[in-house]
Amino acid sequence: MTNKRIETDRAPAAIGPYCQAVTVGPWVYCSGQIALGPSGGELVGAGGIEAETRQVLHNLEAVLERAGASRADVVKATVYLTDMHEFSKMNQVYAAFFEGLVPPARATVQVAALPKGAKVEIDFIAYLER
Repeated sequence: MTNKRIETDRAPAAIGPYCQAVTVGPWVYCSGQIALGPSGGELVGAGGIEAETRQVLHNLEAVLERAGASRADVVKATVYLTDMHEFSKMNQVYAAFFEGLVPPARATVQVAALPKGAKVEIDFIAYLER
């Protein structure tokens, strides 16, 4: 199997030596996204966890679409929070994103810090039936 780089201008460009996603066979591995706007790379949401979570999920959806996937194809998610006290607010936005679908398996962990002072980062693994 060959790795294929996935990139879209509808999500922020990678700020390091990685790409937005990689496909290997039917699998899509999306790199973690924080709440950066697609153009300009500035943090969106003015520090509010709900707005940041919405932007993160918007970014991930754009990457999934570029790979030929959708939110319905996500089988695993990892959520990184800088403050576990904001879990329920993040979780409400996250639940709405997957409403009507089988939600993916998920782990949520608290981290000491995230790039650019973000409050939340999320990554996805999706499976494509080809």
